[in-house]
Amino acid sequence: MNKIQIFLVNTIYMMRNLPAFLIIFLLLSLTLSCSTSQRVTKIKSVTKPSKAIETSHISADDILAQAQQSEPAQATDLLIQACQQYLAEKNYVKSLWLAQQLIPLASSNVQQYQIQLLKAQNLYLLDKIELSLKTLQQAKSALTNENQLTASYYQLLAQVQSKRGLLLIASDAQLRAFHLQENPTDDQIIALWQQLNQLSQWQIEQLVALSPPQITGWQQLLNFAHRFGYQPQSLERYLIQWRRNYPAHPAQVIAQQLLSNDASVDKLNIRYRNIAVILPLSGKHQAAGESAQQGILAGYNANSEMQLHFIDSTSVDFATLAEKLAELEIEYIIGPLLKPNVDAYIAQQNLTLPTLLLNVPVQQQAKAQQMVFSMDAKDEAIQAATTLSRKQFKHPIVLSQHDNVSQHIALTFVNQWQKVTGTAPEIIFFDNRKDMQQQLKQSLGVEQSQERIDEIDRRIRQKLKTEARNRRDIDMIYLVSTPNETRLLKPYIDVNISPFADIIPIFASSRSHSDNADRSDSRDLTGLKFTEMPWLLKSKQQNVALKQVVNNIWPNSNDNLKRIFAMGYDSLSLINKFSVLKQPPYIRHYGQTGVLKLNEQGILTRSLLWGSYQKDKVEQVAMD
Repeated sequence: MNKIQIFLVNTIYMMRNLPAFLIIFLLLSLTLSCSTSQRVTKIKSVTKPSKAIETSHISADDILAQAQQSEPAQATDLLIQACQQYLAEKNYVKSLWLAQQLIPLASSNVQQYQIQLLKAQNLYLLDKIELSLKTLQQAKSALTNENQLTASYYQLLAQVQSKRGLLLIASDAQLRAFHLQENPTDDQIIALWQQLNQLSQWQIEQLVALSPPQITGWQQLLNFAHRFGYQPQSLERYLIQWRRNYPAHPAQVIAQQLLSNDASVDKLNIRYRNIAVILPLSGKHQAAGESAQQGILAGYNANSEMQLHFIDSTSVDFATLAEKLAELEIEYIIGPLLKPNVDAYIAQQNLTLPTLLLNVPVQQQAKAQQMVFSMDAKDEAIQAATTLSRKQFKHPIVLSQHDNVSQHIALTFVNQWQKVTGTAPEIIFFDNRKDMQQQLKQSLGVEQSQERIDEIDRRIRQKLKTEARNRRDIDMIYLVSTPNETRLLKPYIDVNISPFADIIPIFASSRSHSDNADRSDSRDLTGLKFTEMPWLLKSKQQNVALKQVVNNIWPNSNDNLKRIFAMGYDSLSLINKFSVLKQPPYIRHYGQTGVLKLNEQGILTRSLLWGSYQKDKVEQVAMD
């Protein structure tokens, strides 16, 4: 009896007689301990497995029985069909167990790929997401060419990465799966469009860099829908142009749908007239409140029919606020700004007017008629980690101050990097400048190098010309520190890099950038790249004329207050987009704080720009 026949006898006995809990125990043990170094025979192309029998009306157990009576050459194909049938019957435990047993019996790259893919599908359906991803990687490595990957592979990869919260990678996989499908239905095209609309602006740019099939047409259509979705006449003109440029693109059905939606979108453009703005205009947060107020007034057109009513949140009684708003005939509200006031506002059941909250609530959850304008630094940390992780950096380190805000940014960056790459960067926190320099030397390995030099000097009488060298494995540094600390830290890093080593690129969060410092000598920061909002970075998106006026009026304004000013400016611009932001075609607001997108939780998240210090000036740079 050969190994196939022995395997068949043992398999049928196990599958029919073992209790489910024991099968689960065995398969998990095998799954966790399986080797990834399977030896397979190379093939030139992938072909579909031969089907010895029709499985549409036959059970997996029957296929197993037939495999027992078959010749060894045909038995493996039948066992793979049985595995597929168990999957179709939703018996994921048995299907996974059988797939695991089949791995050593695969006689070709095709069979190895098919079995690993079946295993990954079952693991996903059993909610073993990380194991499913690992098995997908094993399936991919079984093939000699990525062009051999099938639609089923990419579809599962899209589902797995979506579960892991990596919508960018999931969308890339979904586009590749879609391209390999024959005659996709309108429903499938619409579902893909809806998925792509979940992406932020920076994610769309990253997706284009990955070059999935037909991405140029998708990107163009997304751009038109996001920019002009609230202007039916402009959108119609651009959609007609798109349809001429991409006559064979599958998204033609989307373009037609968007054209037919023009009338309904136009009805959502509600013009609010009486606006209440709730800000702290006295007390210890007065400066922040007045900065937001000045931003709102900067965007206000005195000739418009809109009337603004500013309310000081420091003295307001939220329990009676609804009555005051009714007296003023208020139709729309901006604010509050402070988190405790945001929670207090949401808690009032009688406050049902459309509202743009200027901070993320802590204890309450925003209601359907409310949107949250978030300036959370977590968004930029996720953007930076995802962008930089695709630059082939293998050994980054994160240097961060030990305050709460910096820790929040640094830990978010590390977590996102690990999610994308599977490895976590080294992270170093420092409390003061002396501590910072000492820990930096240790991290770069300079201190250890100097100790070795000192030891050689002690042993050799002749004076040697030596120089301490940094570690060679570190290939990127991400800084999270204030502008003052960054100005000290960046040159110190440069000094401690060996002249024999490659330059280590340094990136930073917006926390390291000071708009005031841009107008002074910035040569020590040359080469530093950082994320920033358009308002504080000269670019095509920046309102240059208004920025110049603000700089002349408040030349030494605090950087944080400048960011709040930009938030106030964008808040007023969002009023007439409030309703349409929640509806297809999912428009974006291209503002001074970034490109704003409303997510499923009712929070406006931001896509930021990248800037770089170049000797005596700061310039916007492309990172894709």
